[in-house]
Amino acid sequence: MRIAITRLREKATDDRARCAAFGHECYAVSPLEAVVDHEAVDMFTRKANSGDFDCIFFTSALPARLIAPKLERWPRVIAIGPQTKRELEKFGIHSEILDSFYSRDFARYVGDWLEGRHVGIPRADVPNPGLIASIESAGGRVTEVLCYSLKPTGIPLPLDGADGLLFTSAMSYREAVWEPGPGLILIAIGDITAGAMERGGHPPHVVGDGSLEGTLSALNSFLQSSGRVP
Repeated sequence: MRIAITRLREKATDDRARCAAFGHECYAVSPLEAVVDHEAVDMFTRKANSGDFDCIFFTSALPARLIAPKLERWPRVIAIGPQTKRELEKFGIHSEILDSFYSRDFARYVGDWLEGRHVGIPRADVPNPGLIASIESAGGRVTEVLCYSLKPTGIPLPLDGADGLLFTSAMSYREAVWEPGPGLILIAIGDITAGAMERGGHPPHVVGDGSLEGTLSALNSFLQSSGRVP
């Protein structure tokens, strides 16, 4: 099937190959655009290069792409998932990957190591108070630097010919301009996005585990159970 995936234009790099591995075609639709704050990127980079952080947590691939080429040194580095890890590896930076695809699990993953440590988080201007609270509750200190903002494009999503629409974040769902069509399979990348879709009156047919691969696997299970083998 042909899947429209909500992506920032900067983040759709290898979706086609990843979808093809599960028997699908895909293309990117962009309800949001990234506006990079280059001064904030440079400020974060200076802090990292001066050894301010005990750990850097990259919560998405775009901050990794912006900051990794500027790093001269780095502490412990943790990536939200494999796509972010691949971005870091392009610049010779080894990173760990969370054992889930949700930033809320960062403090649990790191555990007691967090106490007394300083974590740097370059991110979008989307608040995540739960992540900050969990780090501070574990005795850690956090510096968040908002490296880019997310602005709605206001452009209707081009869904002609799409069999499925995959929302990759709650914000991409909330800000999207689109019309559900007959037979369009609605897909949420994870439970947070699914919750936003349910509250908005568009409950998803398929809910993934927070990763593209896990979501495509869940989609194939849905198709098989409904008699539509991918």
